Amino acid sequence: MATVTRENIGLLTDKITVNISKGDYLPSFEKALKQYGKQANIPGFRKGMVPAGLIKKMYGTSVLTDEVLRTVEKELTSYMSNEKLEIFAQPLPLPENDARQIDINNPADYSFAFEVGLKPAFNLADLGSAKLTRLKVDVTPAMIDEEVDRQRTRHGKMTEPEAVESDENVLNLTFTETDASGNPVEGGIKKDNSLLVKYFNEATRPKWIGLKKGDFIVLQPSQAFDEKEREWVLNDLGLAKEDVAGADKYFKAEITKVGFIEKADFNEEFFQAAAPGKGITTEEAYRESVKADIQAYWDSQSRNQLQHSLYHVLLDQTKIEFPEDFLKRWMQTGGEKPKSPAEVEHEFPSFANQLKWTLIVDKVVNENGIDVQAEDIQAFAKQQLFGYMGMPAGAEEQPWVAEYVQRMMQDRKFVEDTVHRIQTEKVFGWAETKINATDKPVSVEEFQHEVDEHQHHHH
Repeated sequence: MATVTRENIGLLTDKITVNISKGDYLPSFEKALKQYGKQANIPGFRKGMVPAGLIKKMYGTSVLTDEVLRTVEKELTSYMSNEKLEIFAQPLPLPENDARQIDINNPADYSFAFEVGLKPAFNLADLGSAKLTRLKVDVTPAMIDEEVDRQRTRHGKMTEPEAVESDENVLNLTFTETDASGNPVEGGIKKDNSLLVKYFNEATRPKWIGLKKGDFIVLQPSQAFDEKEREWVLNDLGLAKEDVAGADKYFKAEITKVGFIEKADFNEEFFQAAAPGKGITTEEAYRESVKADIQAYWDSQSRNQLQHSLYHVLLDQTKIEFPEDFLKRWMQTGGEKPKSPAEVEHEFPSFANQLKWTLIVDKVVNENGIDVQAEDIQAFAKQQLFGYMGMPAGAEEQPWVAEYVQRMMQDRKFVEDTVHRIQTEKVFGWAETKINATDKPVSVEEFQHEVDEHQHHHH
């Protein structure tokens, strides 16, 4: 009868030895050998009529080895299940194991030993004592005006005046790389683009006024644009924003069309297009809606920032010991291809952090009954679809929406990724109920500065 023994050999590391006798594996070996005899196709013999001695000679050693190892694995799995062992990865066979000891001519009792890394018991960081700040962006009238203006432009009517009249004109331009005198460079960059005159810097804008289709300006991106707009233009031209030499290249910017957008009036047609389904009928109500949308966006960004802080509190202040030696040995041999000791040492800190976060999430999920239901996944699929299609949340469902959701529910990878995403979101939602964050009103610039400082601190 098989016996299993266990002894501690290091921090959170145990050795499990499985001892099996002949009676544990011989019956299954003999049954497997008979099965081979029934299926064997050997020239000179009818199928199923091959002598047992020949079958044993040809397949006996491999079949016996398979049955011994299968019996050992079964006993090991049964033991760990009965003992409710929480282990990392898979048991590692110890070097003392040698399947070559199995002898078809002399069946005997065998012992196989394994090393296991045990998951540690631990307490979560005290979230209630963490000093955390919840940033609250103040939505200003200027921010509302800018968004209202953007929406009126987006839903406005395009006209084609003969000449450039103001900073609000749209220029369809062909950028052709040239030398300083405006002569085309052989093999140089050539790209069409569309820009508002106001995207150029203050020194360049007046040069466009009065120009018509076919007129051009020779310019350098470094001299014609301020930083933010220069990054956009360089990217469109296939140049990196850090490419100083690229920004200093000369380009002939030729007008192929002059446009002007007549901004939409505040009327029912505009309100329905810019804020569908909200029943807005007045400019005042529309501005309030825009303010709410801007506030919701920045509240979402603030929550992301708070969750990032929570992540580091949980990760940095939760003390967890690991069976490092075991985990490093497992990293060397447990992957698709072996790793060198140097590779393992380099990768281990990141690996340990990921492992630590997984344990923290599992503990929160298990202790607080956090669950992801099919309805959660369906709602996420719908939300994602509405985002792709530019449809407002809560839009009336059509049959094709339900069909899309059903199709996504059959996509195993989508479901797994979504479960992980929703579960993580719920874990952060739980964590937010445990903290005493201080609210701090900030401007958009102050918010961005705080985010940059926080990210710099954690990298």
